[in-house]
Amino acid sequence: MFESKESRTELKSLGEFKLIDEITSSFKLENKSSIYGVGDDCAVLSYPDKKILVSTDLLVEGVHFDMVYTPLMHLGYKAATVNFSDIYAMNGKPKQITVGIAVSNRFSAEAIKEIYSGIEQACKNYHVDLVGGDTTSSLGGLFISVTVIGEAENDKSIVYRNGAKTNDLICVSGNLGASYMGLMILEREKTTWQANPNMQPDLAGNEYLLQRFLRPEARFDIHEILKAKKIVPTAMIDISDGLASELNHICSQSKKGCNVYEDKIPIDPETILVAEEFNINPITAAFNGGEDYELLFTIDQKDYEAVKDIPQISIIGHITDNEKEMSLITHDNVVVELKAQGWDSFRN
Repeated sequence: MFESKESRTELKSLGEFKLIDEITSSFKLENKSSIYGVGDDCAVLSYPDKKILVSTDLLVEGVHFDMVYTPLMHLGYKAATVNFSDIYAMNGKPKQITVGIAVSNRFSAEAIKEIYSGIEQACKNYHVDLVGGDTTSSLGGLFISVTVIGEAENDKSIVYRNGAKTNDLICVSGNLGASYMGLMILEREKTTWQANPNMQPDLAGNEYLLQRFLRPEARFDIHEILKAKKIVPTAMIDISDGLASELNHICSQSKKGCNVYEDKIPIDPETILVAEEFNINPITAAFNGGEDYELLFTIDQKDYEAVKDIPQISIIGHITDNEKEMSLITHDNVVVELKAQGWDSFRN
């Protein structure tokens, strides 16, 4: 079970407003732009000289997460960081979030506080303020909606998906496919547990992959590295639905194509090892797995020298003039058509 039965406060014993006090009283405002947070009809923000960035994600139990193997604190942390990632993907900085949550009476007040403790930890780590939200009841499980508000210095500093130019270099942060393999491990152990509830999960040695799936981080460091190098990407997106899908977004919106090289795709050795155990090609996990929350971006060729030796960034290909033609160049120098097969909420 996802929460202890030893100490359980029924939500009806608190009521909505007492619950809000319980889960938000420890949040402190950090940003000057946060004038007033939780406690009134609206938050009050001040942005006199900045451009505002806003994004919303909805997480639904049974679709985006499984309570069988998802720790509540990790769920709250992930709900926040995946939204922060959207702001970094626009070359901005997240500053505030609002959180809406709908829960059934299956959850206690302690469970909701555990979720919010994860959100609070994420806010502290990324210096983001919780400034509002909503709580309500649900007849069908747990729903979490997070809206993130960020800022960019000016129009020129904002990076869209549609700015890639012919011969731009394609770059990616970190490594890919780890989150998907973490999910595969958890699904395997869930199946084993369902067959025999007395079996203990075998998770030892896979901590990195599990962390990448259950508690992902947003790549704020890439934002800082590029800023220090005075590099503004020509296009950028975060990798939530798989590398192939995100490449497709950049190419289709920029009206370009791309060539990417199999031997340049960064994959962690642990991802390769576990993929082999599942008889999955690691490159498939990288291109179609999703939820890595790394940054995929394009840069002008003149910036090659500035990024080529940065360990957190890999150059994996280049943009072409061939609109909608995405190609993967294999280890054997064979050209393969690259198709977006990552997550689609209404198809998967």
